[in-house]
Amino acid sequence: MLCASASALAQTAVLAPPQNVLQLSASATVEVQQDLLSVTLSTSRDAADAGAVQTQLKSAVDAALAEARKNAQPGQLDVRTGNFSLTPRYTRDGKINGWQGSAEVVLEGRDFPRIAQTAGRIGSLTIGNVGFGLSREQRAKTEVEAQTAAIDNFKQKAGELAKGFGFAGYTLREVSVNASQQGGPMRPRAMAAEAKSFASDAPLPVEAGKATVVVNVSGSVQLK
Repeated sequence: MLCASASALAQTAVLAPPQNVLQLSASATVEVQQDLLSVTLSTSRDAADAGAVQTQLKSAVDAALAEARKNAQPGQLDVRTGNFSLTPRYTRDGKINGWQGSAEVVLEGRDFPRIAQTAGRIGSLTIGNVGFGLSREQRAKTEVEAQTAAIDNFKQKAGELAKGFGFAGYTLREVSVNASQQGGPMRPRAMAAEAKSFASDAPLPVEAGKATVVVNVSGSVQLK
């Protein structure tokens, strides 16, 4: 009986809910200029033979890559292929009567003038979408800034609440930190119609906006 009672008391002690624990959260927001430009150039082809469509698309992409690589520079202008699709075209009775396909080349980087000039010189593809975002370096720098501010806000809020409840201070029990970017990583814009009016050496008109990085700190503190 004594052993059973001791065990029950031990379980009660372990399961006892924590006392004077406060749950709270705080956040910080930093607005920063978008420094990453992404331009997607694309083309489509249609023919009776799948091989013909593929050959035409490859030729257009190869020409675009050759022109883009002349100005490529890591981080400033990176060049890569995008989506590539090849699908059959059917008649009403379900028979294949042709093939259609599309291909993309993406120019991306921090050197807006270099990217704009290069996009304007590519003749085998047309400009489909233009998007803006934050580079990895800019995002990391901004997150650190927002994180520092969010932690300071959390600590200040915890101290004020502890004092408001009549306690001298607090100790940290657990905490989580989450970062998010508002406004989307990329803002696409249809440019195909506009692109047709550009001269081959004319810069693509681009103007970046601002992105908002938000860091939220939440957790619990032990009032003391």
